[in-house]
Amino acid sequence: MAVKTFKPTSPAVRQMAVADYSVLTKKAPEKSLLVTAKKHAGRNSYGRITVRHQGGGNKRKIRIIDWKRTRDDVPAVVKAIEYDPNRTAYLALIQYQDGQKSYILAPNGIKVGHKIESGVNADILPGNVIPLSAIPVGTVICCVEMNPGAGAQLVRTAGASAQLMAKEGDYAQVRLPSGEVRMISLKCRAMIGSIGNAEHENVKVGKAGKSRHMGKRPSVRGVVMNPNDHPHGGGEGKSPVGLPGPVTPWGVPTLGKKTRNKKKASNKYIVRSRKG
Repeated sequence: MAVKTFKPTSPAVRQMAVADYSVLTKKAPEKSLLVTAKKHAGRNSYGRITVRHQGGGNKRKIRIIDWKRTRDDVPAVVKAIEYDPNRTAYLALIQYQDGQKSYILAPNGIKVGHKIESGVNADILPGNVIPLSAIPVGTVICCVEMNPGAGAQLVRTAGASAQLMAKEGDYAQVRLPSGEVRMISLKCRAMIGSIGNAEHENVKVGKAGKSRHMGKRPSVRGVVMNPNDHPHGGGEGKSPVGLPGPVTPWGVPTLGKKTRNKKKASNKYIVRSRKG
């Protein structure tokens, strides 16, 4: 799959690049697997903005995705590849032998008609979900669980993949897309293969209006504000930050400031950090 460009009929279209949706086989989503999404525009239950630059955008509905894949040894057939407005990856609509349908993230190379399954006895093929204990070392995986039975939490974005590096005792060492090597229980499950739609990183929005369609409101730099609005503001003409380091509008250090708790309990599972 590749991105699609356009003739330069306007300044926006000149630099715009959109995904080529020719790989999709179904436009309308499965109604039984939809949930209405309520808009909050970045506001909490008190009506106060807690996440800036959110609001507006096109209407979306949430697709119910089966993150756990616990129906072991029950084959399913891929019925369609669909678009999901809530994520960068595409979805695969699968149907089990008893007629039950569910959504999964579409791995790279999967097509309509492919058979997939889950469990210890499943083959090492894209789309199959297998416990880490039964996956050979060196296999490329995605949709990795962090705790047994919790469902896929790691490696879920378009084009992402991890690799099973080693097994030792009750844990496996998995290299994540960030470069971090992390110990994960062998009882946890993972999907074979990498997430599809790898060309998503080449997509260019092209114009501000398209960001508004995605629910993103404009962001204003602090250095162009007044001093009473932002610590970076003020000065004559184009001024530097004027501080030892950049801060948020509320004076908290940001942009490179490490925020991870050094005493976090899960630090002991990190074999090698993403910083090397």
